[in-house]
Amino acid sequence: MPEQLAFVFPGQGSQSMGMLAELAAAQPSLRAAFDEASQGAGVDLWDLSQNNPDDQLNRTEFTQPALLAASVGLYRAWIEQGGAQPAVLSGHSLGEYSALVAAGALSLADGAALVRKRGQLMQAACPAGTGGMAAVLGADDDLVRKACRTVSTDTEIVVPANFNSPGQIVIGGSKPAVDRAVAWLQEQGIRKVMPLAVSVPSHTPLMADAAQQLRAEFDKITWSLPAIPVIQNVDASVHDSVESIQDALVRQLSMPVLWTHCVQAIAARGISQVIECGPGKVLAGLIKRIDGNLTATTINTPDSFLAALQGDAK
Repeated sequence: MPEQLAFVFPGQGSQSMGMLAELAAAQPSLRAAFDEASQGAGVDLWDLSQNNPDDQLNRTEFTQPALLAASVGLYRAWIEQGGAQPAVLSGHSLGEYSALVAAGALSLADGAALVRKRGQLMQAACPAGTGGMAAVLGADDDLVRKACRTVSTDTEIVVPANFNSPGQIVIGGSKPAVDRAVAWLQEQGIRKVMPLAVSVPSHTPLMADAAQQLRAEFDKITWSLPAIPVIQNVDASVHDSVESIQDALVRQLSMPVLWTHCVQAIAARGISQVIECGPGKVLAGLIKRIDGNLTATTINTPDSFLAALQGDAK
């Protein structure tokens, strides 16, 4: 494994029923992380992720702590098994909280309680059916920004929400405005514009009230400076005080995720190897599109975990 290593942590959409079950059977610390996070979240996150009672895994307030437990547990298993210490961490949306827990900025139990509350605030801020999001593929950033400006009104807005990679942007906002932006982009010849099956338009101004309520939750838990630098979404920067870290988390909820910029910031630090730490492989795919010089791998199966530990990951 190269000395210059980064870990990145996924956000919502990477969850799946039965996630990490095979690896958890071999790594007790991974399973233990679910128990610790469950105490903070007030719900059995292992049962939720393995059995998905009443489709709870896909409800935002439960998805967030379940993914946090999975990602942090996987990171702990990596360190426990002698895996190389990363030089820098980052995470996509919710994954930013996983990165901060992994870096020691807050406990796993506190993080799980916090992100469950975050999910509740997000859902409450935008009643079901009023918000929407869509993925735009093959359009440049400026055209997407123009689409959003053109179709937004004083009462119905749509904005870029995730800059995931060159040519992959997610827009979000009021559902009518999102629908208009989709139609406008299609008129410009952008054929791959796909509404997403989500009701909460994350990282848009519709989350502004939720963001301010989230800020109040930060005072209820203990924070420390991260032991490992964490590149945050809202400005692709590392923040050097607890206050500035919290401020970036608040802004992240109502401002776009600059994932392309975060990956570029990782590469600028001389990183050559990036490991996606969590279920799924969304970020590894994005990283390869952002910077072909970075090697991006996953460690969410026994085979891939062992290969990465042994330095054989491809």
